[in-house]
Parts: sequence; structure tokens; C-alpha cells
Amino acid sequence: MSAVTGTRAAPSPAIPARAPAPAPAPAPAPATVAGPVTQVRVVRAEWTKLRALRSTRWCALVTVVLIVGLGAAIAGSGTPYIISAGNSAAGGVTVSLAGVLFAQLVLGMLGVLAFSGEYATGMIRATLAVVPSRLPVLWAKLIVLAGLVLPVSLLAAVAEFYTVTALESSRGGSAIALTDPGVLQEVIGASLYLTVIAVIGLALGALLRRTAAGLSVFAAMFLVVPLVAAHLPASITGFTPYLPSNAGGDIWGAGKLFGGHQLSPWTGFAVLCGYAVVLTALAAWRLRRRDA
Repeated sequence: MSAVTGTRAAPSPAIPARAPAPAPAPAPAPATVAGPVTQVRVVRAEWTKLRALRSTRWCALVTVVLIVGLGAAIAGSGTPYIISAGNSAAGGVTVSLAGVLFAQLVLGMLGVLAFSGEYATGMIRATLAVVPSRLPVLWAKLIVLAGLVLPVSLLAAVAEFYTVTALESSRGGSAIALTDPGVLQEVIGASLYLTVIAVIGLALGALLRRTAAGLSVFAAMFLVVPLVAAHLPASITGFTPYLPSNAGGDIWGAGKLFGGHQLSPWTGFAVLCGYAVVLTALAAWRLRRRDA
């Protein structure tokens, strides 16, 4: 009997599992190349911040309403203004510009908040981290604030003039033109005065860094001290013409409203600008020397 020999096939070697292909590396993000920090770029950034604040729009609106609205209310009530030997055309404009006295408080508050607000929120740290030299931030805020207040206040003063003259003429008062002696100076002077007031407010905000402190000092300079000085004996009031509100107010005729010794319009305005320069210099010194 022949043995049948069977051959068994050798087992095939196990095929190892194929490892999953690695995921492709993400494409690198495009590099952002930051340009140099220039004064123009800082001005643009500060304009964006100031424009985004709700208080900026409200302060600008209130300023226009105070100047135009109060002027119209004065012109529409009382006796019509008649130009005579004792009543100049410029005098009629001065009376109707009484709203500037209230608008200065609003714009001073805006100036203080423009700088102290960043200290209150802590945003000033980010601002100074981007602009380590610091002073360009102060210059940019000054440029942006003045660039906003000057045209807004000038527009309000011109609108107030034409509104008041129309009301006075309709009530039988004298016709007043911008070309009358002293009239154009008072209209433009009101705008210049309010612009420097806003700059002083900003300098106080940068110097004191606290909104309450800045507003308190501003109110003392432009409201409390002038009112107290007006009731002091005449023998000790020689300093009153050099108070910022009294000196600067001469350019739009405020001295005619309160009487007393007055500086010449442009001399008084130079004194007011001197206050602004000194306070801005102190703010710049503290901004450079002290951390936020």
C-alpha cells in the first residue's frame, strides 16, 4: 500500500497594517509687517478713538444747541437791539453769544475725558505700549480735539449770528452784518476761545489723569474763581483780567457782559494761550516721566 504524502502550503507572512499618512502641515499665516509708528498714524488712531466715543457726539450737539439756541432765545425776547452811539453792532453780537459761557463747560469736559478716560479704562497702557515714545500720543490728541472743536464751534457761531440777526430784523431791530466793525472778530473769536478751552481741558486730563480731579480743577478755573473774584473788593481784584476766562473772553466780547478792567482782545487771547501752553508742557513732562 503506497503512502500518499500530502504537502501543506507554508503560511504567508502577515502584512503589517499601513500607518495613516500624516496630516499636511497648515500653511503658515502671512506675516504682518507693521509699519513704523509715525505721527500721522497716531493721529489717525486717536481720531478713530475720539469719533467712536458717544460723549464726543453728544458734546458737539450740546455745544451747537447752547450757542444757537440760547442766542435765538435772547434775540427773540426783550427789547430789539438798536445800534446807536452807545450800542455798537459788535455789542449786539456779544449779548447773543452768551451761550459760549455754557458751551465752554461742555467742551472743557470733553477735553478732560479725551485723556483721563483712557486712564480710567486702562486703555492708556495699550496705547503707550504701541507708542513707547509717548509724546506723539499727546500731540495727536491735541490735533484731533482741536480739529474737531474748531469747525464745530465756528459753524455754531456763524449759524447763531445769522439766526440772531434774522430774528432781530424781524422784530424791528437794527440789521447787523459781518462786515460791521468788530463783528467778524467776535464770531471767529468765540470759536478760537472754545478751541483753546478744550485744549486746556485735555491738558488737565493728561496732567491729573483722573476725570474727577480734571473736571474739578477746570470748573474752579472757569467758573468758581471768576465768580468769587467778581465779588471781591476792587482793591484786591487786580489779577482778575488775567484769569483764563476773563482774559480769553475778551476776544469774543465777554468783558462787555461783566464790565471792569479788560485786556485788549488779542492780548487777552495770548494770555489764554499761555495757560494752555504751560499746562500742556506740564502734561508732556508727566507723561514722559511717570508710568501710566
